[in-house]
Amino acid sequence: MYKRQRQGAKKGRRLPSLTQRLTDPATTWQRCQVGWYQQEARLLDLATGTALWCTPGRAPLPIRWLLVRDPLGHLLPSAFLSTDLSLTPAAILATYIRRWSVEVTFQEVRTHLGVETQRQWSDLAILRTTPALLGLFSLVTLLAQRLTLDAPFPKRHTAWYHKPEPTFSDALALTRRYLWSNLQTVESRATTRLITLPSRWLHGLLDATCYSY
Repeated sequence: MYKRQRQGAKKGRRLPSLTQRLTDPATTWQRCQVGWYQQEARLLDLATGTALWCTPGRAPLPIRWLLVRDPLGHLLPSAFLSTDLSLTPAAILATYIRRWSVEVTFQEVRTHLGVETQRQWSDLAILRTTPALLGLFSLVTLLAQRLTLDAPFPKRHTAWYHKPEPTFSDALALTRRYLWSNLQTVESRATTRLITLPSRWLHGLLDATCYSY
């Protein structure tokens, strides 16, 4: 429901709906080129204005509305609302389009990395866990790429599945092996009894640990 804002009044007479504005000849449209999905550029007609959004039991909320239509008729008309009245129509549309990359990112990390909805008790912990996981994923990927600039990327195969390309589990194992092999530890006490392991055992245990989850 849209209301015209008046001086000294919380709400005024009812304004035309966005559907009515879409077909109203008096609506002012501005044609501009905007960046669309997949880096595509489109010519779109934009119409905007401000109004009050009225909800029973709550104070009226100032909003900026935006109507978008395709002059070629390939896209259905769309409407967008923003509580930031200072945003331009192009900025509102660009912000909405950018959300697609965010949604695709979360879809892919759920599908390929197994990231799930965080279930900590603290809201702050929930907000920082997923960004930390994504940052760790990026760090492991970059380090693995750096370690294989002059060497082949090691891939672990199974008898029933041959991987044509390395996966993130390979990158994680490679990163673990590099970090653990170059880890500087404090020397054991002189009274500690040392046990010598065959190198094939040591490398086998290290390989199994690197691929553990």
